[in-house]
Amino acid sequence: MDMAPASISSNPRSVEEIYKDFSARRNGLVRALTSDVDDFYSSCDPDKENLCLYGLPNGNWAVAPPAEEVPPEMPEPALGINFARDGMQRRDWLSLVAVHSDSWLISVAFFFGARLNANDRKRLFSMISDLPSVFEAFSDRKHGRDRSGVDSSGKSRHSSKRGSDGHAKNSRALAPVPKEYDDDDEDDEEHNETFCGTCGGLYNSNEFWIGCDICERWFHGKCVRITPARADHIKHYKCPDCSSKKMRQ
Repeated sequence: MDMAPASISSNPRSVEEIYKDFSARRNGLVRALTSDVDDFYSSCDPDKENLCLYGLPNGNWAVAPPAEEVPPEMPEPALGINFARDGMQRRDWLSLVAVHSDSWLISVAFFFGARLNANDRKRLFSMISDLPSVFEAFSDRKHGRDRSGVDSSGKSRHSSKRGSDGHAKNSRALAPVPKEYDDDDEDDEEHNETFCGTCGGLYNSNEFWIGCDICERWFHGKCVRITPARADHIKHYKCPDCSSKKMRQ
């Protein structure tokens, strides 16, 4: 993705607004280094000028030159990441970009939060610390899978849960599995590379999850405020990101 740096800025003021901005930028960076990694890698051509990886307030990412104004409007990411691309092992280079991306995210959050009082800053960074870092999200990803819950063949990993009659039924919801029925860990094996599209947490069978029928990402029910009871009445679930895109069209 190429985008002018001018579109990268935002102006959140409250704790909640800054956290939302942080989460969206983080999601974009995680996507660049996981599900979109091939596009990101090819965008960082060493023959081009200095390039930076930006996480955007809308949840996307951009590889673009740095801002021209001095001093810049807001903190800038690591400069010239493209120059080191071919001089390192691919995974080592991506790991380095991930660490620099985490540093940039924190600097941007503090830039926006500098005017908050001490208690609000403590609350903000406590919320931020509850999210896995970009580096952690990248390190948890294994070859052949991505964070969206789609395997290398491009097929969505839908779950199958049993109804009260004992027959399996297709569903985009994953309910917690009682211990006495958790015999073969098939559900864990099927979803052991699935990450929450909101917080980045790794799937486990003790929590309720729901999958978006549009983008096919999975989410903690608590992260998107969907309970198991409510999910039973949803025929086709659309996540907050996909819902907001529909409204803008």
